[in-house]
Amino acid sequence: MSASDRDTPAPEAPATDEPDEVLEEDEEDEEDEEAAPGEGMTPKQARRLRVAAASVLLVVMGVILVIRLASRTSVLVVGVYGLAMILCGVVIELSRNGRTRLGTWLLAGGLAAALALDWLVLP
Repeated sequence: MSASDRDTPAPEAPATDEPDEVLEEDEEDEEDEEAAPGEGMTPKQARRLRVAAASVLLVVMGVILVIRLASRTSVLVVGVYGLAMILCGVVIELSRNGRTRLGTWLLAGGLAAALALDWLVLP
C-alpha cells in the first residue's frame, strides 16, 4: 500500500431517509431463495436433499450391518459397513457446509465401493 492510498479517505455511503427501500431489498433476497420454474433446485434445497439422502443411507447401512453380523460375525463386515456409515456422516457434514457436489460424488463412489467389497471380499 502506498502513502497516497493511506491518505485518501474512504468514500462514505449516501444517507437515505427511506426505510421502505431496505424492506424491498429484504423481500427480494427472500424471493431469490425460491427456484424459478425450470431452473432446478436452490442451493439450500440441494443441501437439504443431500443431507436427507445421506441420513437415510446411514440408517440403511446400519440395518445391513446388523443383518450381516447376525448371519456371519466378521471384522471385515464391520469394517466395510462401518466405513460406509462414516462416509455417510462425512457427506452430511460436507452438505451442511455447502459442498454438495463433492458430497454427492463421495456418497455414490463410496457406496458403490462398499457394495463391491461386500460382493467380492465378504463370504
